[in-house]
Amino acid sequence: MTHIARRMFELLEPICLVTYFADECNQELTALGHRTYWDGYFASRAAPLGRVPAQVVHAAFYNFADGEAARHIPSAWATIPPEASVAARERGSTASLRRILGDELADSPGLVRAADLTTKAATSAPTEGRVMYAGMRTLEVPSEPVARLWHSATMLREHRGDGHIAALVGARIGGTEAHVLSALEQGIHPPESFGRIHHLPKERLAAVMDGMRERGLIDTDGHFTDAGRAAKQRIETSTDELAAPPYDALSPAELDELITELEPITATLVATGSQ
Repeated sequence: MTHIARRMFELLEPICLVTYFADECNQELTALGHRTYWDGYFASRAAPLGRVPAQVVHAAFYNFADGEAARHIPSAWATIPPEASVAARERGSTASLRRILGDELADSPGLVRAADLTTKAATSAPTEGRVMYAGMRTLEVPSEPVARLWHSATMLREHRGDGHIAALVGARIGGTEAHVLSALEQGIHPPESFGRIHHLPKERLAAVMDGMRERGLIDTDGHFTDAGRAAKQRIETSTDELAAPPYDALSPAELDELITELEPITATLVATGSQ
């Protein structure tokens, strides 16, 4: 099932990424009145948790630097109800998928079947210890197939993300440290230039890098050590293991069918970079 969890991540992630890469979602959130991309991001992604304080959003999202959530929460909800932001995110993401996939694929029986099986998996896993996933489970599952596929893929993404955070916490890897490891895995050097952290204060980044050197995760030049590479692999393996439970709800035949139906959908999205 660890192999299945990794394969499903590869197939479902491009579906989820339209929310962040394509234009329609941001356009919907801007039309609501969100001033910036990040206002809309925090408001719509955190909304299933309810009107929680910035500290809770920071904890649940995990990999943002101190103070970043507080720049958007709760101010992004001051005049725009969280429910409106969630609905805008769904509308925009669904529109992106329809545009990229085209009517033939978006209206195909294969997509309907993929949406049904993805939803069966996404609504089956225990919620204990899965804050973001539990929040998504409180939302109504859309009836329209493209929207349902996006919604259920996003539920599974948040389920996986909750498990990934658990793996990071267990390995004593903080949010910024996790970005450094991801940058190195992608071949980005220096890792401080990675887009998710390059804007942080240089003193903050230097302290993180020094701490990782002291722990033997990176060398003096900012490259992986053998121990660092092994730590990253353990985290990824653990993440896959923790992401497997939803797929226990599907029979082997259903899993094979889901993979078969998702492959042309994912291939089309990957070809456009989900945008």
